[in-house]
Amino acid sequence: MIDDMLVGLARFLVGGRPDWIGAQPSPRQRIYFANHGSHLDTILLWAAMPKSLRATTHPVAAADYWGKDRLRRAIAIGLLNSVLVDRAGSAGGKDPLAPLEEQLRRGHSLIIFPEGTRGGAKLPGPFKSGLFRLATRFPEAELVPVYLENLSRAFPRGAFLPVPISCHVRIGAPLRLGEGEEKDAFLIRARDAIVAMAQVR
Repeated sequence: MIDDMLVGLARFLVGGRPDWIGAQPSPRQRIYFANHGSHLDTILLWAAMPKSLRATTHPVAAADYWGKDRLRRAIAIGLLNSVLVDRAGSAGGKDPLAPLEEQLRRGHSLIIFPEGTRGGAKLPGPFKSGLFRLATRFPEAELVPVYLENLSRAFPRGAFLPVPISCHVRIGAPLRLGEGEEKDAFLIRARDAIVAMAQVR
């Protein structure tokens, strides 16, 4: 009930109607990957899923921000069904992808932001290696690119309330890791799939 209210409020403020361009909602295991410009990204992309899929589709969120206090944890975990990841985990000897892999082993899906942090540009920056590692370890999962338009303008870094700018969620055709495909080539191809959807009108 509360999650429906959160979804409804976000859509009222900034729109975010999903355009399923190259895929349709499916219970198949997927890793949705998107550009990252705003804290609203997670809410609107998660809201693009039919409610029946949200229970098994987990946004990946930074523990250093979303795990900082009780309210943020309640939103991230209690409402959005997120998986918190420690972005400094590898420095401390931990594998930051371990919580993500746990959900994938359960047959669940993920929403990830391969840039690793928010950016204000229209197009995504270079991708970190996490998407490649997940694609290698879980080849059965479909890799679905998503372009989030205007989110960085609607709710920029440091803003308290979103600006009523129309936003869009474009969901593209699934990718597969090619046999023998190198990490750098794959990450460029995955980023290019998002960039291509930025040109769609």
